[in-house]
Order: sequence, then structure tokens, then C-alpha cells
Amino acid sequence: MTNPTFNRPGAVDLSALPPQTPAPGGRRGTRNTWVVEVDETTLEATIRRSLQYPVVLELTSARAQGADQLSADLAGLANAAEGRWLLARVDCDAHPQIAAALQIQAVPTVMGLLSGQAVPLFQGVLPHDDVASVIDQLLQAALANGVAGRAEPIVVAEDAAEVPARDARYSEADEAMGRGDFAAAEEAFDALLRANPADSEARIGKAQAGLWARAEQVDPEAVTAQLAAAPRDPETVLAAADLAMVQGRAAEAFDLIIRLIRTTYGDDREPLRRRLLDLFETVDPADPTVTKARRDLANALF
Repeated sequence: MTNPTFNRPGAVDLSALPPQTPAPGGRRGTRNTWVVEVDETTLEATIRRSLQYPVVLELTSARAQGADQLSADLAGLANAAEGRWLLARVDCDAHPQIAAALQIQAVPTVMGLLSGQAVPLFQGVLPHDDVASVIDQLLQAALANGVAGRAEPIVVAEDAAEVPARDARYSEADEAMGRGDFAAAEEAFDALLRANPADSEARIGKAQAGLWARAEQVDPEAVTAQLAAAPRDPETVLAAADLAMVQGRAAEAFDLIIRLIRTTYGDDREPLRRRLLDLFETVDPADPTVTKARRDLANALF
């Protein structure tokens, strides 16, 4: 995987598959992990999680040579990342239907999930450093696609089964995101912001949910045609920018709005500026694309 966008041949649309705040440690005798086991009943929810943060899907078998070491390496990397991505593990011996649905030819196979799509990362066993490099490329792709959330940890009792840990403040919004109800998620995040305007996680969550809620209403072909016919129409430009964001073209999305700001004056600028700032929230603030766009925005305004 070398291209940091998922809009290319090889991507698998998972939407048609049938439905079925991290701190090291918690209570005494527990630890946090970012590794989950997946079966047919939890696959859809796992796919939904990739709308918020990257998911690495490991399809493995105890019979595969070297698979245990690969599993250990992946788990170590996932836990070291502390929520930047989630490792979802499928036992293909116990759940062959998942392997068949994803057209897996051999195990172990590792795939990346972003925005409801799966892209093959590698097959077989790789050295630890090579695995880490592939994961880094996945994270770059996530940033390019505006997927910058963090996974909640799973609290594991040292001698007991795994129990999900959920921050009660975000549960309503997270559950709405998980079922694809982005409008409800946006409302839930907004309620958190009204209660605490300094809540950065709620602010980012609201921006991401709002983006996906709007993008669901966009007809790509129609918006493309409308933009060609009316490149200075604010509503069309904002819709085209949303479309570009969810398709992994953040730089293009930012540029569309900034170009319009340059030729817009007075109060008409403010909705454009606010939307651009919202889109910035969906991308890692350290991303060079955001840094450049912020400079361009300042120049356009002043």
C-alpha cells in the first residue's frame, strides 16, 4: 500500500455485507488494549468504526505458520498506538463465512478498513518493522480521507475476559456513529459542546459527523455538473468540498472554498469560513495540507 487514498482499484465496498480516552490501565489488576475479536455478529459494527478511526483487520488461523508472531506484533503496535487505530482479529477457522465474503485466498491476510472500505495491506508474515511501515501508510491514508478519531480502549482484567470501556459522555454519539446515523451523532456531539464548549473531542466528533451527514445527501454526478456550470455558487461549492473530503481529496476541498472566499465579500464570506474551519477539524492539525490551507485562508481574508 503506497497511495494514501482509498479511491483506487482494489478497494472493497463493505456496505453490502449482511448486518448481523485512553489511559494506561484502569482498575488495579487491569490493563487497556486496542485489540478486539470479530465474528459475524460484530463485523458490521467493526466496519462502522472505520468511519471514525482506522481499523486493521487481521484474518488469521492457528494452523498458519508464523501467524502467532504476526498477531503478537500487530497487537503490540496497536496497543502502543493507544487508539490511533484498532486491531480487529478474525479467526478464519471459526468464522469461514467472513473469509469467504472478503475473498481471502490465504491466511494470514491483513486488510485496512477506512470509511467502510477494505483495502488489502499484505498477505503472509512480514518482519515487525515492515508491518509497522505498512500501518504508518494506513494512518497517512486515514488523514488524507479525514478519518482522525481515536478508538476507545478495551479494559482487560489480567485474569478475566475483556470488557468494553466506554466514556459515558460520548456513548450516545458513538453509538449513533456506529449505526451510521450521522445526523443524530452530530446532535449528540453538539449537546456535549453546549455543556462544555472546551470539549475538543466533542468538537472534532461533531465536525466529522456533520461532514458525513451532509455527504450522504450529495449526488456526486449532479454536484460535479453543477460545479462546472456554476463554480461560484456557494451551496454547490460547499457540497463539492464535502464530496472531495469524503473521497480523500482534502487539499482540493480546502482549495474550492478558499478560491470562493477570495471572490466573496462582506457577510457572505462568513458561512464559507466557518465551513472551512469545520473541515479542518476532521483532519489531523499537523497535516501539511491543513497548515497550507490555513495560510491560504489568512491570505484570502486579509
